[in-house]
Amino acid sequence: MLFRSQIMFFKNFKVWETELAGRKLTLETGKMAGLANASIMARYGDTNVLCNVTASAKPREGVDFFPLSVDYEEKMYSVGRIPGSFQRRESRPSEKAILTSRCIDRPIRPLFPKDMRNDCSVVATVMSVDPDCSPEITAMIGVSAAIAISDIPWDGPISGVNVGLVDGEIVINPTLEQRAKSDLNLTVASTADLVAMIEAGGNEIDDETMFNAIMAGHEENKKIVQFINGIVEEVGKPKFAFESSNPDPEIMAEIEDFCIEDVKKALDTDDKNVRDERLLPIYEAVHEKFDERFEGNEAKLDEIMYLVQKHVVRSWLKDEHKRVDGRGIDEIRPLNAEVDLLARAHGSGLFTRGQTQVLSVTTLGPISDAQQLDGLDEQTEKRYIHHYNFPSYSVGETKPSRGPGRREIGHGALAEKALLPVIPSVDEFPYAIRVVSEVLSSNGSTSQGSICGSTLSLMAAGVPIKAPVAGISCGLITGDEGVYGDFMTMVDIQGLEDFYGDMDFKVAGTKKGITAIQMDLKVHGLTPAIIKEAFEKTHKARNYILDEIMLPVISEPRKELSPYAPKMLTLQIDPDKIGDVIGKGGKVIQEIQNTYDVKINIEEDGRVFVSGIDIDKCKGAVEVVKLIATDPEVGAFYKGVVTRLMSFGAFVEIAPGKEGLVHISRLDVKRTEKVEDVVNVGDSVIVKCIEIDDQGRINLSRRDALIELEGMKPENDIDEVPRKPRRDHDRHSGHDHRPRR
Repeated sequence: MLFRSQIMFFKNFKVWETELAGRKLTLETGKMAGLANASIMARYGDTNVLCNVTASAKPREGVDFFPLSVDYEEKMYSVGRIPGSFQRRESRPSEKAILTSRCIDRPIRPLFPKDMRNDCSVVATVMSVDPDCSPEITAMIGVSAAIAISDIPWDGPISGVNVGLVDGEIVINPTLEQRAKSDLNLTVASTADLVAMIEAGGNEIDDETMFNAIMAGHEENKKIVQFINGIVEEVGKPKFAFESSNPDPEIMAEIEDFCIEDVKKALDTDDKNVRDERLLPIYEAVHEKFDERFEGNEAKLDEIMYLVQKHVVRSWLKDEHKRVDGRGIDEIRPLNAEVDLLARAHGSGLFTRGQTQVLSVTTLGPISDAQQLDGLDEQTEKRYIHHYNFPSYSVGETKPSRGPGRREIGHGALAEKALLPVIPSVDEFPYAIRVVSEVLSSNGSTSQGSICGSTLSLMAAGVPIKAPVAGISCGLITGDEGVYGDFMTMVDIQGLEDFYGDMDFKVAGTKKGITAIQMDLKVHGLTPAIIKEAFEKTHKARNYILDEIMLPVISEPRKELSPYAPKMLTLQIDPDKIGDVIGKGGKVIQEIQNTYDVKINIEEDGRVFVSGIDIDKCKGAVEVVKLIATDPEVGAFYKGVVTRLMSFGAFVEIAPGKEGLVHISRLDVKRTEKVEDVVNVGDSVIVKCIEIDDQGRINLSRRDALIELEGMKPENDIDEVPRKPRRDHDRHSGHDHRPRR
């Protein structure tokens, strides 16, 4: 049979090139994933990310939100590694992948029509990684270009860059070497004229430097947005029409007139439970009166009620400078801080802000407890771990617990980022550290509450943090003209202000500077003026929280650890002696751990970490390790254990894995006929090292120890030169008398 085929030509294949931070950025379309609404292969240096976007033709029924999913997929082949999982394939996304998905989601989501209910899926697949060219940034740009050229309605494009601070200089998209010494890890996303997303971690960066870094990233983003707009002009598809979910204006007005005064009375309280109780009969009354008008789509009424409440809250804030709970615009909710709530935990701190309450618990462990990472970047382990839990009871709901979702992972990472700059180095504090923040009650800003509670918990646990950290959020309400018109910001937003407002600008830091930022928006972006105002308000607020609430409770880290925390001792040994300490098959180190009830971790550079609850046992283990790692010294005395008896003498283990021979002539101060007359296997004896021969064999003397340490008188004379056993004995014994390794 003769098979016939034609050579495939990709007639729609196009490539565009530009430069970003001195490296080539290439966007391609028309060759791969032809059935997606749009596909872009983004290449930055040797980093390749395939970005695809799809959308359903019809809206999803019964949802009151835009159903957008964003997935950033890490493929281990991109860095030339086989996955470390049992199945040797990628399974659930890593935390890094989830956090990147969130970073891409946050700037693109507000640019979709708010009344669209068509499912939209964004998938960025990392296929090749150049360590100097961030795959996360490449994915963000590629996704933006894909949505922009697609037929999906969207008010983009956006661009994103990383910003570093190296030796005091702002650097765009720092290389791997530059990132290693950067004091700032900032991601900035922008539209053509607004800052759309900020995600930052920094070593106590002052407000002005942080602002300048954001603006530097913003200026670079403008160039890439212009580049993508040029691509859209060339190959962009017309946007499809969609069915709007907005309610009929006349019905909306009718329902609002019917219930708005009752809604105002219901919302006017600082107690979330009271508010919910007041709203319930209003919902029932609205449904009773209007359900017939919405037969088959009664859920639409709940959407309208959401819009009514949104209108009330925003009007109060914008027009009357009135907050739901009666506070002033820049007034923080009532605060409380406590420590030592859990007797057996290594450290605990409770932080309460209004009806938001977070309990943070610190656990200390040996260095071996550090989290092992299997990702695409150079980081292989994490010594400081922060987890955040958000149970359903914290908001009065009854959902079963199903493990952490993307939100929980994101908030935990934010708290971790905020506190990491003040965590002492492993040389200063040789522990793995885990903090778990349990949200007990939630009415806004739980992530920032977890940062405050975790600072309390760390100091209570005796972790010598460099400075206490506090976190606070800033909200935004814009008018009809958006961010360019009349706007207002308010500090410490609660649930309703977050829900109905335009911004959640979270800033954490010490009194010296910022350690973390996360900005969530419902508008297209922020002007520089709004960012500056947010920095000013959050700086004042976190200083107040530190000075007035947290530090009066615990002013500095405790000097002593909890009696239930492991005690850690460190020492440095010659790296060549690591094998001696470990022993064949780990026998020596396991014996030490079992004997002293400790854990021992040894680094490749010879650093040894010994941890255990009993400090005396830790010290004992340290002495044994020192003994093993130090060559026996002629003239030194050792306490050893008799391990074997031979006709010519006894073998004594002076350290795990190190044996020496006590010749029969040197067992006692008098003549010995039989070895068994003086010692038996298992006896503890004091011996003196009298010789180490050219083959490394150790010769010991109990006789010398008795004379010199106990003052006993010798009853016979012996040769001063240590005697060797006969070779035939050596041969029959099968032991060469060298220390065991």
